[in-house]
Amino acid sequence: MIFTDFNFDERLLDGLNSMGFKSPTPIQAQAIPLIQSKHDLIACAQTGTGKTASYLLPVMDGICRLAKRPPISALILAPTRELALQIDQQIEGLAYFTGISSIAIYGGGNGIEYEQQRKSLREGVDIVIATPGRLIAHLNAGGVLLNDIQFLVLDEADRMLDMGFQEDLLHIIRKLPASRQTLLFSATMPGKIRTFAQKLLKDPKQVNIATSSPAEGILQQCYRVYDENKNSLLVDILKNGDYKSVIVFASTKEKVKRLDADLKKTNLKVKAFHSDLQQDERQKILLDFKNRKLNVLVGTDVLSRGIDVDGIDLVVNFDVPGDPEDYIHRIGRTARAESTGTAITFVNNKDFGKFKSIEEHMDRKVDQVPLSGSIGEEPKEPVKSRNNSFNKKPANGKRKIFNKKRVNEPNNSPGA
Repeated sequence: MIFTDFNFDERLLDGLNSMGFKSPTPIQAQAIPLIQSKHDLIACAQTGTGKTASYLLPVMDGICRLAKRPPISALILAPTRELALQIDQQIEGLAYFTGISSIAIYGGGNGIEYEQQRKSLREGVDIVIATPGRLIAHLNAGGVLLNDIQFLVLDEADRMLDMGFQEDLLHIIRKLPASRQTLLFSATMPGKIRTFAQKLLKDPKQVNIATSSPAEGILQQCYRVYDENKNSLLVDILKNGDYKSVIVFASTKEKVKRLDADLKKTNLKVKAFHSDLQQDERQKILLDFKNRKLNVLVGTDVLSRGIDVDGIDLVVNFDVPGDPEDYIHRIGRTARAESTGTAITFVNNKDFGKFKSIEEHMDRKVDQVPLSGSIGEEPKEPVKSRNNSFNKKPANGKRKIFNKKRVNEPNNSPGA
């Protein structure tokens, strides 16, 4: 299949050709025809699969075909300013020959940016990409023209719910016409997302491209290391490895700042990325990282989604992430677009169980690399006592009788 098979507006095809795009990714091949057929859609697709273009292209094609464009034709809601900017940049490239206009609406800027956003919302713009909180602020100020929205897109819906945006989303959606087409994209599909989708979508079609496993091109490794030795190990890896572009994930903003300060002492080209920075600072850091003016970016999970940078050689989990899906998203920053990369996780003495859950989720063991003696001793996994709770008698002195069933007996239920 090639993009001409979708019968896009010629101006949109000209934009695709100018950017060198010929064939759709799997998510694009499945989602685009459904969106063109006016269906609501629930799509489960991880970052790096081409999911942004899978909704942008049919939405932009639909806007091109409108006999009369309303003040705002499409609203795209995203969890972070970085993702909103990334989507806006992608629209700018695809829309070059179409005349379609767009604006990213997000917080953290100065008063001039706020007024520019307000003016665009009042006067009209084809596509608005917004973070929920900032759009709510504009709605409260009045003058936002959402009455004729044709398309609503919720991008990274799972992350928006995780960040506590559910009530904001419902508040915004109540301002939209019921006749709109709604497209929900999520990297994971837990029950809360399906329940939320039922409130918003009408007889939606579903596409599931997401896999609960990383790309095949990622070399996954882990080190068992005490917290006090993690910095030395990280410096050793960065100094001795041939890595030109590295993202280091830490668990908290405070740890990101400390790690940034420690790494700067080693003369590495490193920057911290966190919410305390001004918006222009964050954009400058991302631009420098994309242009290889700095080699190492240190941040929290905000970097695991919505940061579109190809060619990342190495991802380091300085701390084991709390959820297997977060692990998948973090290491998915490398080995994108069929390239290869390395993902290294530091596992301390308290995180053996957490990391084992990640391995079980992926149904594979991650290669453990022996720790150099110069770094320190490896923490040992605690040996489970034979006198565990299964063998202990309960308080009434009677043992519970369990059905005899082989532990490795296959599960033949649907969806196993």
